[in-house]
Amino acid sequence: MKRNGELYRHPQKGKIAGVCAGLADYFGWEVWLIRIALVSAVLLAGPFFVIAYIAAWFILDKAPASNAETQDSSFGKGWQSSDEEAVEIKSRVWRAGESPRHAFQDIKHRFEHLEHRLRAMETYVTSSEFQLHREIDRL
Repeated sequence: MKRNGELYRHPQKGKIAGVCAGLADYFGWEVWLIRIALVSAVLLAGPFFVIAYIAAWFILDKAPASNAETQDSSFGKGWQSSDEEAVEIKSRVWRAGESPRHAFQDIKHRFEHLEHRLRAMETYVTSSEFQLHREIDRL
């Protein structure tokens, strides 16, 4: 299953050159599974896979910066924090993503954070300080 249209290296996610991380991202698998497959192939088939890895190191381009990092949110600042991203739940053990339990805990933590921010806003809006600021702004 392909996620992206092109295959890239991910040196920041990889151990040596990011080739295994790029393959894992391309196929939507876990990186550890690709690494185990590569080590097994090197042990069983010999130097062919070592040469193929080195060739992929030089042939594959580094992954470009993601669009989420370079674009601002359309809702404006403060509505969405920069660390928010979609939660992706894995359907199989070898698929990339979070386990359902971990994803639930992550979403629960996000909602608790939003609840805290909402309570702080409600406290400010119902305070006399807010009404004072509003009256001063009307002058």
